[in-house]
Amino acid sequence: MTIRPTLAALAVAAAFPTVFSSAAFAASNAPAAAAVSSAEQPVVLVTATRQTQRADESLADVTVIERARIEEAGASTSLAELLARQPGIQMSSSGGPGKATDVYIRGASPKHSLLIVDGVRLGSATLGASSWQDIPLTQIERIEIVRGPASALYGADAIGGVIQIFTRRGEGAPKADAFVGVGSYGNKEVAAGVSGGTERLSYSLRGAYTDVAGYNAIASQAKQPYYYNADKDPYRNSSLSGNLAYTLMPGHELGATLLYATARNHYDSGAGYDDFADNVQSVWSAYSRNRFSAGWTSTLRIGQSIDDARTYASYAPTGATIKTTQDQVMWQNDITLPLGTLLAALENLEQKAVNEGTFSVSRQIRSALLGWTASVGEHRMQFNARYDDNSQFGNKTTGYAGYGYQILPSLRVQGSVGSAFRAPTFNELYFPGFGNPNLKPENAYNKELGLLWEQHGQSVSLTAFHNRITNLIAYDANFIPQNVNNARLQGVSLGYAGTLAGFDINANLDFLDPEDADTGKRLQRRADKTGNLYLSRRIAAFNVGAEWQGAAGRYDRTGEINRMGGYGLVNAFVKYAVDRDWSLEARANNLLNKQYETAWGYNTAGANLFFGVRYAPR
Repeated sequence: MTIRPTLAALAVAAAFPTVFSSAAFAASNAPAAAAVSSAEQPVVLVTATRQTQRADESLADVTVIERARIEEAGASTSLAELLARQPGIQMSSSGGPGKATDVYIRGASPKHSLLIVDGVRLGSATLGASSWQDIPLTQIERIEIVRGPASALYGADAIGGVIQIFTRRGEGAPKADAFVGVGSYGNKEVAAGVSGGTERLSYSLRGAYTDVAGYNAIASQAKQPYYYNADKDPYRNSSLSGNLAYTLMPGHELGATLLYATARNHYDSGAGYDDFADNVQSVWSAYSRNRFSAGWTSTLRIGQSIDDARTYASYAPTGATIKTTQDQVMWQNDITLPLGTLLAALENLEQKAVNEGTFSVSRQIRSALLGWTASVGEHRMQFNARYDDNSQFGNKTTGYAGYGYQILPSLRVQGSVGSAFRAPTFNELYFPGFGNPNLKPENAYNKELGLLWEQHGQSVSLTAFHNRITNLIAYDANFIPQNVNNARLQGVSLGYAGTLAGFDINANLDFLDPEDADTGKRLQRRADKTGNLYLSRRIAAFNVGAEWQGAAGRYDRTGEINRMGGYGLVNAFVKYAVDRDWSLEARANNLLNKQYETAWGYNTAGANLFFGVRYAPR
């Protein structure tokens, strides 16, 4: 088949003339793409509305990554690398496994990407970002990605979007599973778990361990003269996850979840130094979900997340700790109305941060939110509003309005507007000598328009967006943070998914214009063009596949300084089912041994292999 996005071009050109002028020709002349299996059951998600809905009915720009795709990514792939193969997401890493990693959604800052684990937010309130590098794929059942501002649902920091991780649940007869694998750079992984479930009880408990000898994080002494050290920078990670749910009676469930990961990461800080950090990421929650009537379900959840890093370096030989603790209470009510569904929720979040020897601070955020979703004939609607009362800077109200119209049974046009904000980090506010307690939140206002075609298990999507961010926090000549900058993020994303000639195929192209609105220069570490292609096919007992990932050049520093070249990566994987329960797996990443950078002067992996054996009873 041939894709003709020209119809979509007419729909979006008027609203987004600047970015569309550069993207329309490439999109309308894109080669025919194809997509995921039509035989699969409809994918459902909760992150886009905080209520269960089919992914193909969402008015938001969403992606769901399920367990099968996570296993295909292999133990040699990090969470951030898997995310960067999805539409609208880029990543940068300072030197390989376990090294500082940033995730950019639609060109927004890493501080604008909100990470949620089983309904509980996780991240550093001092740095303002999440430790993506320390969360193992082994413990993840599914990942839901919502691109675009989502503060009206989740509060501060969701300017670029939200990524929610769900830990693995159990079902069916009791069973044990295990995995062991080895690969390049001294990579070793073992994992094991037990799970099961009945009509009333569901449980899962699993552990994993990864050890990577690694390679030198810094590629060049010339580019990083102050930090270069000619040694390997190893990494190891131990993790545990648990999930328990019990149905007291029909419609009334109690449950608990846990994710715990501890890691040791060695990094370069200069010749002769072998510094390292011990990092802990933990999230637990307990909930009661009660259907009090046919039209009213109440969910009460309490939880806590911890981001804890203790660094051992020349300046702190006995260790120095930076720790964030977030205590959360959430009460959500889902109410079926004569028309549509109502969401009403209250939340309380307490954030505490300790920077050892520097400061110990806390703040409280009380929130109330309302939402309404409905489908009326060919019309789909979603409205959300949220009020946050922050003890540090006062109150903030955000909103979202989305509308979709089913032009044909296979064709829908939809659009939305939404506002979002980011709260200043504790470092920006209170770091001695460099903090500014008068900082205000960063603000964002986004508008987007999309066209979706779906038929016979195949789908094409075209989305254009324009996100204006004001009051951006930047450092002045004295390294004091100020609300002085503005940014403009606009782009077009074209995606295709379906099955063609027996191949499951996913493809996407993103054209992005992420610029400093005051200078017109591109924001750091964002490529203006990216693309991904995924192919897989089952042949008898084999599942074979290949991936291509491409990115244009980018700049490492603000002001378009230190340009890094574009790159294209080719990966391949194969899985052989020995029998019903046992399988052999292999993955080859960067087959062409491309030398590239996502952070100036830092190494990335060359061609590498990983082999594994999996025992997974069905």
